[in-house]
Amino acid sequence: MKILANDGISQNAIEILTKAGYNVITTKVSQNQLIDFINKEDIKILLVRSATQARKDLIDACPSLKLIGRGGVGMDNIDVKYAQEKGIKVINTPNASSDSVAELVFAHLFSGVRFLYDSNRNMPLEGDTLFSELKKKYAKGKELQGKTLGIIGIGRIGKSVARIALGLGMKVITYDPHHQGVTITLSFFDGRFLDFDIPNVSKEDLLKSSDFITLHVPSQKEPIIGEKEFNLMKDGAGIINLARGGVVDEKALLNALDEGKVAFAGLDVYENEPTPSIKILMHPNVSLSPHIGAATLEAQDRIGEELASLIIDYFKN
Repeated sequence: MKILANDGISQNAIEILTKAGYNVITTKVSQNQLIDFINKEDIKILLVRSATQARKDLIDACPSLKLIGRGGVGMDNIDVKYAQEKGIKVINTPNASSDSVAELVFAHLFSGVRFLYDSNRNMPLEGDTLFSELKKKYAKGKELQGKTLGIIGIGRIGKSVARIALGLGMKVITYDPHHQGVTITLSFFDGRFLDFDIPNVSKEDLLKSSDFITLHVPSQKEPIIGEKEFNLMKDGAGIINLARGGVVDEKALLNALDEGKVAFAGLDVYENEPTPSIKILMHPNVSLSPHIGAATLEAQDRIGEELASLIIDYFKN
């Protein structure tokens, strides 16, 4: 049985699937040639990440498909319900990349509070001539310890973010209409465990109380954070979006940054991927990464192994 891993898959997963009798193809096929390739090669299983689209047209045109797998959490690039109606199994790997995304949240937070997003731009240009001036410019950083982190969306990734925040000595509050509150367990290297009860507050209270806000929600029809929400935030707050483009209104964000309402933003996702707004990309108070939340070697191994296990179990049964 042939598998097309169109956005790549870990070598561990290839070896597991090959040993189980599957033929894994890792050729990158462009979107406009994907239907022809699947039909020509009689592909039964299509594995994607965020780049490849598995929409209604592809599902209708590829009768050989038995399973579509998404390496990661969000499946907004797959017409899931339609595929299921056509008898195609759809799977994803919600557990595998949570810690990788959570760590990138703090990469952006540390970058924000210590101005690394800006100093890394200016030091190569002016570090040899304006060292003292730059030292003065970036000498008013803040610590994360003791600050309040507001987490919007307390699913798997949100919980991973909370664990890191608690380890740093931050106060954590959440807003999630699907939860009343959660208990976060910290495990330590010596085998000890500590439980922390995290309060779930109203969206308005979270916006007013948080020094930093991070979003971990599915794709939305309307932004969760817009002009109204920015106005409720503390002056000088920071905001991180590693969830989906569009959950933060980028125009409102730019205004909040320009007015000093928001001190910095950390973005891994954008309204217009893969061609983000040049105003966002060039803004001096935005820490940027190109949608790499789950892109660690460890996460890719876990994603691949989880996909392989789900595929083998499904066709075995």
